[in-house]
Amino acid sequence: MSIFLTYTFLIAAVVFGTASNIFAKEAEGFTKIFPSLISAVSIVLCMYCLSQVMKSISAGYTYATFAGLCIIATTVFGILRFNQWPNLYAFLGLVFIIFGVILVNLLGKTNL
Repeated sequence: MSIFLTYTFLIAAVVFGTASNIFAKEAEGFTKIFPSLISAVSIVLCMYCLSQVMKSISAGYTYATFAGLCIIATTVFGILRFNQWPNLYAFLGLVFIIFGVILVNLLGKTNL
């Protein structure tokens, strides 16, 4: 698989993972059917995309990148959609996550 297609699947996994998180919040403990179904379908699509990425990039690097980006994206959508602002310590932690994702991808050894 080409590097472009690999990272396209990774971006899609982050989008689907973030969507699953947001719809899980809106499902209110999976008591609302529509957001519950969208959350379930989007997490299945997310896992499919991650499995495609892991054909080219090791599981550790794939998941570290996916998890970090998904945390950041979910936090941004939490701010925009639910007005859930992180405090100073949470913001600092998010900055460390961003640096961690950058370090893993720029300085870590991948199998591409």
